[in-house]
Amino acid sequence: MKNYTTYLKTIVSVFLSALFCCSCSTTKFVPEQEYLLHKVKIESDSKDVDAAQLSAYIRQQGNSKWFSLFKIPLSVYSLSAHDSTRWINRTLKKIGEEPVLYDSVQARQTADDLKTALQNMGYMNADVSVKTNAKKRKLTVTYLLHPDKPFFIHHVRYDIPDKNLEKVFQTNTSSFQRLQEGRRFSVNQLEQERNRITQLLTDNGYYRFHKDYIRFTADSARGSSLVDLTMHILPYKQNSEAQPENHPQYFIRQINYISGDDGKLHLRSSVLKDNTWLEENKPYNASYLQKTYNSFARLPAVRYTNIRFSEVPDTTLLDCNIQISTNKPNSISFQPEGTNTAGDLGAAASLTYENKNLFRGSESFSVQLRGAFEAITGLEGYSNQDYEEYNAEAKLTFPRFLLPFINRDYRKRSSAVSELSLNYNIQNRPEFHRRVFSTAWRYRWSDQTRHLTYRADVFDLNYIYMPWISSTFKESYLDDVTSRNAILRYNYEDLFIMRIGFSLAYNNNNHAFRANIETAGNLLNMTSHILHSSKNDHGQYTLFNIAYAQYVKGDIDYTHVLRFDTHNELALHADLGIAYPYGNSSVLPFEKRYFSGGANSVRGWSVRGLGPGSYRGSNGAIDFINQTGDMKIDLNAEFRTFLFWKINGALFLDAGNIWTLREYADQPGGQFKINEFYKQMAVAYGVGLRLNFDYFILRFDMGMKAVNPAYENNREHYAILHPDFSRDFSFHFAVGLPF
Repeated sequence: MKNYTTYLKTIVSVFLSALFCCSCSTTKFVPEQEYLLHKVKIESDSKDVDAAQLSAYIRQQGNSKWFSLFKIPLSVYSLSAHDSTRWINRTLKKIGEEPVLYDSVQARQTADDLKTALQNMGYMNADVSVKTNAKKRKLTVTYLLHPDKPFFIHHVRYDIPDKNLEKVFQTNTSSFQRLQEGRRFSVNQLEQERNRITQLLTDNGYYRFHKDYIRFTADSARGSSLVDLTMHILPYKQNSEAQPENHPQYFIRQINYISGDDGKLHLRSSVLKDNTWLEENKPYNASYLQKTYNSFARLPAVRYTNIRFSEVPDTTLLDCNIQISTNKPNSISFQPEGTNTAGDLGAAASLTYENKNLFRGSESFSVQLRGAFEAITGLEGYSNQDYEEYNAEAKLTFPRFLLPFINRDYRKRSSAVSELSLNYNIQNRPEFHRRVFSTAWRYRWSDQTRHLTYRADVFDLNYIYMPWISSTFKESYLDDVTSRNAILRYNYEDLFIMRIGFSLAYNNNNHAFRANIETAGNLLNMTSHILHSSKNDHGQYTLFNIAYAQYVKGDIDYTHVLRFDTHNELALHADLGIAYPYGNSSVLPFEKRYFSGGANSVRGWSVRGLGPGSYRGSNGAIDFINQTGDMKIDLNAEFRTFLFWKINGALFLDAGNIWTLREYADQPGGQFKINEFYKQMAVAYGVGLRLNFDYFILRFDMGMKAVNPAYENNREHYAILHPDFSRDFSFHFAVGLPF
């Protein structure tokens, strides 16, 4: 705890130093007759135009701010002196940020860009003015937008002399629905229409068509805001000196597959065809060309793909040559690692073999062997003080749907993966020995156009076997009347879990949504009822004399990111989960129960240190079992800012807890009650540092309790008013962002 206090004092010192920096003169390095660009604003005198959306056109912004408030980088730079021979001055200038000086030329160019942007939006008579306000060598720039009235489309006509192209449009009547009379005139919309029509034609065999063949003419009467619009499609010309002619429509004559390796194609012909969207004797299709690239790119066996077309002389036929280069099929990797579990040091190592093209269809087969050892301290009364774990996992992945009754076209369209896995895990602890065998068959597929990914667990079987439990552990926790715990006992018995599940995820950078639902034991329970199977001493049906779990579980997770500028953003997150044991189970399996606290939850508490409800742990040895629940709520807000180099900072506010759905004697105050749960929401606040190396992020979060639902007195309850570092502080280290 002394270390935690030291960390917090260091952070407070850094923060106070930063505030001191802010008070320093930031105009020290501003030359005479020039101004520091203090602030840039953009305003509009029309409510129809959102000025904030045009901020990207501003060429010159002021110095960056930490948390959108403090110009710390500029202040650090200003702490240096003019003497560049001293290392301290060079270091401060390198860490800090040079003052941004107001440039009137860039301001005028920004105004011109904003005017053009407004005209492209349909405000053809728009204008932009620049207003400056200088005070004490600091200058504020305001760009005032004067959009005036927008223009609207009056009439639309089409000039298409090529009758073949006209037929293509007639079979795709929606082509003309974008430019409708009465809609606002917009240059941006015209450009989108050019791109869309170009896509339509190149998808119908017009291999040599490009958007420069499409022109628009717009005519409006003086004093009128109505535009008569004409779209022209120019005739085809092979070169600048050639005579105009109709656009040629190309068909694919044949498709050839060429090896990019040793002259041999290492993929089956059926796999090559299934991943090729282009078809022989069909028109050239630009969208199918891109889909072909995408299909081959997702195959683990393929290193790269190169597709070229050659024209057959004196015809409108194309030969498509697809060159495939593959990865080396076999690889072996070895990965050592160090472990530290609550101060107990250990080591682990894994050996992995992978074949990325097992059946010449880009099937991936891997086998991983892992071993771990840890020296456990602080245990008394046990003959062995070491922890050993051995794990063997085999996985076979097919880059397609392996499912009956699905036609070939659907399999081709879906970016799917089918996976079969087998796993055997051996855990030897001083308290017990545990064996877990699991096998699963699942599908994963995605819809990239809608930013959606799906996962379906067709079956997931887990058999948990406890061959040995230490007599000391059994007498102290499982059989002793004073410490006996129903949840604890349930998780140290043999158990069979047969589950199915489905999940979907959506992510478009600003919004991320995930939903998951799973259920277990229903099929087994139905079979037991039909067969009138007998029950064990605890009133449970069994499979091979082993009780099976029965429950339903659902989770919803949502994150929204508000980006203020390139250096500052606010991430809002909500996570709700609920699971209910029923039928053959009165308690959820430990692996399926929720916990709260830790680096990705309410960060004022250590992992598994919060809840359920107002429950307060009393037996440290088994609190990790008691502090679990059937329901979870997490609410988080995190302001993220760029500091310097690769270091980012964060301020966060977390709230949440877990609860049980049933009332358990061993978890007093832990049951969810609609009129009580909001009073049991824990709240924490804190700061964080992130080392962003692009491909991974190291995260250090320091949280403090603000409102503690498990309290003995008022000072503990409202910890934000009575902070105690030794009681309320928690430090977390993690890899990756929390949400």
